[in-house]
Amino acid sequence: MRKLIAFDEDTFDKLKQLGRDRMATFQELADEAFADLLKKHGIPIDLRDALRKSARLDSVAEKTTARRKAKKTK
Repeated sequence: MRKLIAFDEDTFDKLKQLGRDRMATFQELADEAFADLLKKHGIPIDLRDALRKSARLDSVAEKTTARRKAKKTK
């Protein structure tokens, strides 16, 4: 999917220079930036990340349930 994003000249020049320094395309820089943004907000980037997050949530829920049951039996 293509989207149009506007940058001021100074920012665009710095991004082009960063791409040259890292030998990366503008698309690679954008992919990395958006992946970091999604990660920061806890949104899975792909199916693998979604499955990992789901498994972590399940294990945390199991531990919480086990703790509650242990407290009730005491």
